[in-house]
Amino acid sequence: MDKVLALFLLILLSPLIILIAIILRFSSIKKIFFIQQRPGLNCKPFHVIKFKTMNDERDDHGNLLPNKDRITKFGSFLRKTSLDEIPQIYNVLKGDISFIGPRPLEMRYLPLYSAEINRRHNIKPGISGWAQVNGRNAISWERKFELDNYYVDNVSFGLDLKILFKTIIKVFRASDINASETHTIVPYDVYLKTRKNGI
Repeated sequence: MDKVLALFLLILLSPLIILIAIILRFSSIKKIFFIQQRPGLNCKPFHVIKFKTMNDERDDHGNLLPNKDRITKFGSFLRKTSLDEIPQIYNVLKGDISFIGPRPLEMRYLPLYSAEINRRHNIKPGISGWAQVNGRNAISWERKFELDNYYVDNVSFGLDLKILFKTIIKVFRASDINASETHTIVPYDVYLKTRKNGI
């Protein structure tokens, strides 16, 4: 069902995909896609693909500027409307991810996970999940992992439909989006360091 729906959506959304690609190509971002390795089922790595929302501007030392300084107005719009997620439908078609499941995070976080948190990789990740429809980026890392594991323990077709329905509503309402959603959230490794230092 994932692959059939993915193929249908890619065909249906192709005009929108082409339009966004053209706008990005002639914007300050220039590059169309953001591609990054992420852990999938059983931590097997795959390359997630999204529309690129940040430019590659660097400081005088050649280092990339902070994320909040590189995200563009159009990039913010794509994130707020979740349109930057559309290319992940191709990942669904390939079988890397499902439409519903725990969101795939960065590979560098893997050594930081406890055995309990790592259970989120016992099933295939998804474009949207139980954590996304219950707070998205407005909740703590701990709460996200708790919600992810709730899904792992209670996965069912009925729950998937519920998450899909709530996802559609939240996308149209652009709800649960705070400043961190448009500027990227605090990375998990940075969050752990600040918590360890009592910041």
